[in-house]
Amino acid sequence: MRSETDMAILAFPAVASEKISPQFRRRLWGRRLLIGLAVVLSLIVLGIPMAVIFSAAFGSGMGRFWLEITKPDTMHAVWLTVLTAIVVVPINMAFGVCVAWLVTRFRFPGRRLLISFIEIPFSVSPIIAGTAYLFLYGAQGMLGPLLESYDLKIMFTIPAIFLVSLFVTSPFVARELIPLMEMQGGEDEEAALSLGASGLQTFFYVTLPNIKWALLYGAVLCNARVMGEYGATSIVSGAVRGKTNTLPLQVDLLFQDMNTVGAFAAASTLAVLALLTLVLKVWLERKQVD
Repeated sequence: MRSETDMAILAFPAVASEKISPQFRRRLWGRRLLIGLAVVLSLIVLGIPMAVIFSAAFGSGMGRFWLEITKPDTMHAVWLTVLTAIVVVPINMAFGVCVAWLVTRFRFPGRRLLISFIEIPFSVSPIIAGTAYLFLYGAQGMLGPLLESYDLKIMFTIPAIFLVSLFVTSPFVARELIPLMEMQGGEDEEAALSLGASGLQTFFYVTLPNIKWALLYGAVLCNARVMGEYGATSIVSGAVRGKTNTLPLQVDLLFQDMNTVGAFAAASTLAVLALLTLVLKVWLERKQVD
């Protein structure tokens, strides 16, 4: 418990230092030390690498940066990355809502097993996920001969990128919604149904407003993961320049080509997308608190 002197110091910082108790002084120094340590580690782990990326990207001038970022292969990689997010995020939002509704509004055998199954992509390496899809849909895979008989090819195409991205990011929205919907309960939906509302009316006018911020927050996390995905995409896309190269794969190829300015230009673009996602995430967190 804080003494009256400690409380007075918290309320009135101008109180003379000699009135600060030794115990409270130690707590102050401990808090300052932790804050300083967090700031230093953040600069080392996050700030300095980000500064290096942008300084290397713009170090040769804005003209060289613009030349590198507007090259056809890099522009295609940016477009494909954004397209993947546009396709994958809405699907995973719908999937997350359906799964969260199922496991929070109904009780059935295997419910806990289903929740654990949903979280498998969190525990499985993206490389393993990409390899599994390759063995399933590849030319020598389980479904490869069947797909080939219908003249269908999935691996090393854009749909393959969509598929592995859906797998890797599938838990994000559901993980945000399930705890919230369990805490809220189903009383509001039951009241709406008892008053004559249809299922769709109950969802759009009762359920959706209650979960909208968690849904958007999960979508933001899903979007960030999609844009930064490398491991699974590198297995199933083939990394064909100008065709199946996403932005993370393009950064790697540019480094292999010893084009460091181009690589850092592409990396800075990806970093800007990540920062915009982070800003949106912080805004949504504040909205949830409000």
